[in-house]
Amino acid sequence: MVNNIKHLGIVESINGSYVKVRISQSSACSSCSVKGHCSVSETKEKLIDVFNKNEVTCQVGERVMIVGTTSMGMKAVFWAFVLPFLWLMTVLVLILHFTGNEPVAALASLGSLIPYYLVIYLCRHKLTRTFTFTLESIV
Repeated sequence: MVNNIKHLGIVESINGSYVKVRISQSSACSSCSVKGHCSVSETKEKLIDVFNKNEVTCQVGERVMIVGTTSMGMKAVFWAFVLPFLWLMTVLVLILHFTGNEPVAALASLGSLIPYYLVIYLCRHKLTRTFTFTLESIV
């Protein structure tokens, strides 16, 4: 059984089989009745490129549902947080072992993340094929 992540959005533009959808991402407490008096709740709007592989007919301004798998979310967390953390800790321990200088080890381990995220940025088009959302009609 595949678990899906669904977001309601509004079609912003259509370019062939790719649709740009605006979603409203809100924090968990955004539905609270006192959110107007609290500075914690927030809502952000994001534009998502969605592949319309099911050929759902839609028009600009129409409400649609975008769908992604939970495994895709787990992969994103792994690439964005887990792997860099493991890399950071490995570099920190190795440099600390060889130099014994904590400030140097800390700065070097933080600096080692720059090439990691640069490689992720350069591979963004390949990663785009891995992390794809699909479109579903609300009707």
